[in-house]
Amino acid sequence: MEKQWLAYGKSELTVEKQQLQDEGAVLPKELAAELQSLLVYQGMEVNAFRTRVQNLLETSVNLPPHKEYPFIEPSDLPGIQAARPNYNQLSLELNLSRDAYLDRVYGAWLGRCSGCLLGKPVEGLLVQDFWPYLKEIDQFPLNRYLDSSIPAALKKKSNFKTGRGYIDEIDHMVEDDDTNYTVTALAVMKRYGCDFKPEDVAVFWLENLPAYHTFTAERVAYRNFLLMKHPPESASYCNPYREWIGAQIRGDFWGYICPGDPARAADIAWRDACISHIKNGIYGAMWVAAMCSTAAVLNTPRQVLEAGLAQIPQHSRLRAYVEEVIGWYDSGKSVDEAVTMIHKRWDDSNPHHWCHTLSNAQIVTLGLLWGQGDFEKSIGWAVTAGIDTDCNGATVGSVIGMLLGASKLPLKWIEPLNNQLDTGISGYQKVLISDLAKTTIELAGYAR
Repeated sequence: MEKQWLAYGKSELTVEKQQLQDEGAVLPKELAAELQSLLVYQGMEVNAFRTRVQNLLETSVNLPPHKEYPFIEPSDLPGIQAARPNYNQLSLELNLSRDAYLDRVYGAWLGRCSGCLLGKPVEGLLVQDFWPYLKEIDQFPLNRYLDSSIPAALKKKSNFKTGRGYIDEIDHMVEDDDTNYTVTALAVMKRYGCDFKPEDVAVFWLENLPAYHTFTAERVAYRNFLLMKHPPESASYCNPYREWIGAQIRGDFWGYICPGDPARAADIAWRDACISHIKNGIYGAMWVAAMCSTAAVLNTPRQVLEAGLAQIPQHSRLRAYVEEVIGWYDSGKSVDEAVTMIHKRWDDSNPHHWCHTLSNAQIVTLGLLWGQGDFEKSIGWAVTAGIDTDCNGATVGSVIGMLLGASKLPLKWIEPLNNQLDTGISGYQKVLISDLAKTTIELAGYAR
């Protein structure tokens, strides 16, 4: 156990070192020396090592950026609102009947499940490992769910467990953290109402979400709740994963309940995200919530992307990286060229790159733009592009599902779900996806 903890502590420090570089932090010489010493030290008594790691993480999170750092990235809601371009609370006109809204929301739920399921078998695989296989079976990009004939060597390397999602081995949507969090948001809204506080989300997690159903930033936040660290301290205290993708995969539902009101959707998403993330980790949730909100109203993925960007700080890394991909699209780059450029920047063998908000936001943007509103192409490229495949497939599927509505989704993608979702959330272990959609619009208070 001591060896495992030493390895885990060094892993956290490796991530923290990269996170500090991302944030432009200026490390005092003494702190930099301590970080390097802990990364290479061998044979240290585990309690002493844990104490030194904790002391370093408590200090490093508060380091300011260097003077030339080009980004302005607050984590508090008023600061984020003030940093938005032309921030306003205006809503878009919503011309949907109740039935049409239900169809959109049902499409978003189905799309999230479908995209997630497509990405599960290749989650954790390097593109150098699974791209040759996809090309061998003429599935580059993916245009169908993968089955259990996937080579044993790939199964072994994947995060995926045999029997929990290959399309020939299931008859409904199996549990995944990407769908657990969407259901969690619904349950939080149902219990506490739209005025819930960040502390309410923390309490709900402790009562209804098993700790080992959480990962990285969420698991650190869970631990911090038990240490009586309240939000927003629960997001920053000894949390090297504070800008990873977790909050981004939790943002969809807040857009579902705010059709045509992206500012409100983003602000609600902040209350959820701030318990476990800071800066771009929060912005990812707000961006996705705003996109899901406007997908019920606008006509194209490009419009939805731009509406989402309007809800995050203008001078943030997330905005810069998403706009970079938009620039590639506008300049006529092919999707293959865009995927190649993403992988030149991000190393998918590096956990910090693989699970970060920014790398995956670029792939979400790619799926939305080059998919051009076609559900199959959108989720196909979101997964084929690699990195956090199930997360990106789920997010893109959710946005396009809301844009199109359930009635326009191809049957080949939604029939295997059999309208059923398994979760790890207390009281929601087996649920009908259609019931989740109906509850969503009830919670939104939509009546026309």
